[in-house]
Amino acid sequence: MIEKDQKKLLEQFQNEATKAAAFSELVKTSHEKLYWHIRRIVLNHDDADDILQNTYMKAWNGLSSFRGESQITTWLYRIATNECLTFLTKERMKNITSSLDAEDILLRKMEGDAYFNGDEAQKLLQEAILTLPEKQRIVFNMRYFQEMSYEKMAEILNTSVGALKASYHYAVKKVELFLKEN
Repeated sequence: MIEKDQKKLLEQFQNEATKAAAFSELVKTSHEKLYWHIRRIVLNHDDADDILQNTYMKAWNGLSSFRGESQITTWLYRIATNECLTFLTKERMKNITSSLDAEDILLRKMEGDAYFNGDEAQKLLQEAILTLPEKQRIVFNMRYFQEMSYEKMAEILNTSVGALKASYHYAVKKVELFLKEN
């Protein structure tokens, strides 16, 4: 979204008469990319859909406090990423007594997801990605699948570009090793 469009959208958010239409436009333009960002983290369509709805609800409720210091899409990605991390933490806590760890549960959900239409290679790649620590997995997904710049990721994840480059480098090496071994 270009700066001029963002400024116009922010003005529309401040006006009660145009707030809903502006938010609807924001949802329409960001829905698909945001959904896939979330889906790559949680792997399951239904969970991704729920998290996306939570993201938009939090965005709607937080519109009045949005100061425009970053792009609106960056703000949405930050909310979505935090919602994913919260979801994963809850899943871990819910299954703490299970012999399966959270990654195994995510993989099983993905396999049982009627919307997953990947082949064995895609499933193996997802297994490899699930071996990564949570934050590395998010960085890998954002860079590999979305081809997001390190600068934008740094804004979303509130970290340095250098840390992200290192994280992505290590993630790629771990994924490559997993794929070679399996």
